[in-house]
Amino acid sequence: MIYVFKTSVKTRVQAKKLKPHLDKILPIAKWSFDLDDCDKILRIDSNENIVSEITRLLKTHQFNCEELN
Repeated sequence: MIYVFKTSVKTRVQAKKLKPHLDKILPIAKWSFDLDDCDKILRIDSNENIVSEITRLLKTHQFNCEELN
């Protein structure tokens, strides 16, 4: 399933700092940021429902994050 999140991650440096944390939570899932999009999209392809974990992770690192439907 593809999950799409609107985030407040603005730079590649910020995304790179999140990478080890995302890789730990999502060891086999594919994920990417689209920082050129106005909503600074985080897309995740995962078989597991990871919405609450991802939202919590980004908020822990002082980023806004909400799932887009």
